[in-house]
Amino acid sequence: MSSLSEDLQKTKSDIQQFRDITSRVLNYIPDVLDEETEFIGYQICSSNIAGTRKSIRPFRNDLFIRSVNIFNDRYGSFEEIINRLKNEEREFTQDEYHLVDSVVYTIQQAMGIGLDLMVQSNSARKHVGNRFEELIRTLLSNLEISIKKVVLSIPYETDEGNKYYRCETDVIISPFESVKSDATSINQNEIVVSLKTTTKDRMPKIFIDKVLMERFVGHPVRVVGISQNDIQRKEDTGEIKISSTFVSNLFMVYTRFLAQLEGYYYLDLPSKALERPFNQHIFTFSKFLLKDVWKMLNP
Repeated sequence: MSSLSEDLQKTKSDIQQFRDITSRVLNYIPDVLDEETEFIGYQICSSNIAGTRKSIRPFRNDLFIRSVNIFNDRYGSFEEIINRLKNEEREFTQDEYHLVDSVVYTIQQAMGIGLDLMVQSNSARKHVGNRFEELIRTLLSNLEISIKKVVLSIPYETDEGNKYYRCETDVIISPFESVKSDATSINQNEIVVSLKTTTKDRMPKIFIDKVLMERFVGHPVRVVGISQNDIQRKEDTGEIKISSTFVSNLFMVYTRFLAQLEGYYYLDLPSKALERPFNQHIFTFSKFLLKDVWKMLNP
């Protein structure tokens, strides 16, 4: 078996791989976390090993499952929900919505915590982003939704002749047996999904890419966004706190004057998303997985 550090850095494409790595991290972290404080519903932890202090990403108390036994139990319930979705069941309780958010959040956050503890920070950020994209793609594939990463090749003229701008999509989902979009077109029945662990410094690209794709293909393109969270650690006069990285005014200005997305979904919803008008555009990931994606694919 690979070491935990090696496993965290490996590409994953099977849902069982995500369950296994989460269980390994949950078993590991109680032995190494020795500093802990709570701030507005988030746990802020650090590890001191052999004189080396490492801080881990804050995790939300009502979403993160710290016990490996409880996680495995709830993961079993999560699998049952996935099977019900495959059987075209669409009615779920609020507890089941929360369970989906909690299990998926725990998987992603556990991988991030493990990488924080074991991998150099720049490399850790890259792997966290890669695992997030792989997790969402794997969940969609597991639901038998056709997916594909498409790179649009957009030409522009220069003195040296035509050049091409590569407009990469994170994933396109389709109601068909296979994705019909390609390097020169986006099928109008398909949906572009933007996957970002956080919108910090990335929000403009989500909206601008939608405008660019629509101008290039000559028709409306449906785009949704999915993020893990928009929070970060912040030290204020020696006290460790949590700060939001969600730029709410920018989101609404882009939504009103630039382009409107089909929806933006979070594993850990920003508090601002509970207020109007944000709650008309920003939702929990469970709403996407259990309800909205099926309506989008079968309007």
